[in-house]
Amino acid sequence: MAANETHGKFEDILVGATPELQLVCKSLRQLIASSHGGFVEVVWPKQRIASFGVGPKKMSEHYVYIGPQRSHVNLGFYHGASLADPRGLLEGSGKELRHVKIRDVAASKSGAVKALLRQAIVERKQAAREA
Repeated sequence: MAANETHGKFEDILVGATPELQLVCKSLRQLIASSHGGFVEVVWPKQRIASFGVGPKKMSEHYVYIGPQRSHVNLGFYHGASLADPRGLLEGSGKELRHVKIRDVAASKSGAVKALLRQAIVERKQAAREA
């Protein structure tokens, strides 16, 4: 994992989140690490997100972000509109961005969430090769 220390640390986004949601965030980060060993992490404390990708550029090289909210954690997919989502987990109506609301650690480990993440990683790796 490569981290961009000029922005912030993962723990910065956990400030103010409930202990349960902190565990969800950590579980999602572990899922990303186990799915993409060479990921790049950039943390934006003011936006309260940690973003992950194949390089440091947010919209062109990142595939997902973790953003704790009051009652859930958003697992946001920068290019989620193009992902196959047979379970209908993705929410949002923007041109590209979609997110999944994760409310507990069990949901963060679901097969459907893992499948979305794997798709997003493959899509960004392919886009980076074509750039």
